[in-house]
Amino acid sequence: MNLRLLPMTVVALTSLATSVTVAQSRGGQDPFGPYEPVADWPKDISTMPGNEGWTWGAIQSIFAESADRIFILQRGVLPKIERPETRLLQEQGTLLQFPVGRNYAWRDNTMPWRDGTAASPDHNNDHGWGIWEGAGYRRGVDAKWQHCLVVVDGEGNIVETWDQWDEMFVKPHAIHVNPYDPEKHIWVVDDFAHAIYKFSNDGSEIVQTLGVPNEPGDDEHHFARPTFMAFLPDAIFVADGYVNSRVVKFDAEGNYLMEWGQEGVLPNEMRPGYFNSLHGIDVDPASGRVYISDRQNNRMQVFTADGEFVTQWPFGEPPSDSQYLIVAHDAVWVMDAGTTKLLKYDLDGNFLYSWGTWGRFAGGMWGVHGMSVDEAGNFYIAEVNNGRVQKFRPRADADPDLLVTRVHPFN
Repeated sequence: MNLRLLPMTVVALTSLATSVTVAQSRGGQDPFGPYEPVADWPKDISTMPGNEGWTWGAIQSIFAESADRIFILQRGVLPKIERPETRLLQEQGTLLQFPVGRNYAWRDNTMPWRDGTAASPDHNNDHGWGIWEGAGYRRGVDAKWQHCLVVVDGEGNIVETWDQWDEMFVKPHAIHVNPYDPEKHIWVVDDFAHAIYKFSNDGSEIVQTLGVPNEPGDDEHHFARPTFMAFLPDAIFVADGYVNSRVVKFDAEGNYLMEWGQEGVLPNEMRPGYFNSLHGIDVDPASGRVYISDRQNNRMQVFTADGEFVTQWPFGEPPSDSQYLIVAHDAVWVMDAGTTKLLKYDLDGNFLYSWGTWGRFAGGMWGVHGMSVDEAGNFYIAEVNNGRVQKFRPRADADPDLLVTRVHPFN
């Protein structure tokens, strides 16, 4: 099963008493945790015939159905532009540079200079494009709404593009596979369409739609900018969280069962069951507890599968900013965009471990918005700001307690 991230991410791991013992070594650091980043993975969009000159856009989500079939969800593609040569902005002061960098070639080449999420179209409809073009951008020149859903193999080769759905997608936000579904249907949450689409595994047809496309609302038939999903054998949970402030529960067939949650009062709402921007959501399969990243209140809230409050904990003082989460093996992993750290907690919220570093280089991160794990233990992230996905391979000497692990193998 793929582990999910919240607008911070969470994942569960092998239960630990109170702390993790990390093997000591003389010198060095551990910026990539128990992993080694796989450089130049996947292949660039520009390697596809007819797409020379284009590259990945803002990557919203990633899901590893297997180690050899990984789904990538993005907001169109961007021009493939080489990093501009660093120059002094003498009209502002001789010590100011663009792009921001240092006088070391290795560092200049690895620091981010383009924000993929700011450069990519925010959503694909007349209103969204009108705002974008009103700011001076040119459709088809500065960005193209193409290749929103791409599939790569384990070597990073692009093997499928679901371009037949590009014009339907308004702002695809998350991609999932229900780990209890033997047919491995593909779920795509489109937050600006206020809808969730269930596709056949090959992408040839939509077999079910939750919500009414392009019609926001807050009843049992509508969403208002939903974010992520989570699954139990008999239930589906949707974080309906950018506009609404609720969790909506469906049965395994997608029939409405119940909901809970209401809008909190910013800043620092601490009352149980009040939310401001629900983002990541995942479920502990053993207890059935639902873990929710209450993003603007910078906390985790935990409930039973029937919406009864269990506990909560904060992610830390600013700049902490949780995005997405994965729960598995008695642990919760949360991606913190503010600190660029992957945080590990036990199921009760006790802090255990963290790793991560900011940058454009292989292994650096900027704007992680989705995470996934395959059956071989490879860990994947989607970065909206860096405009890329990355694959991390477990180190041979890695402590297994520090790895984000897959909870449910697919049937």
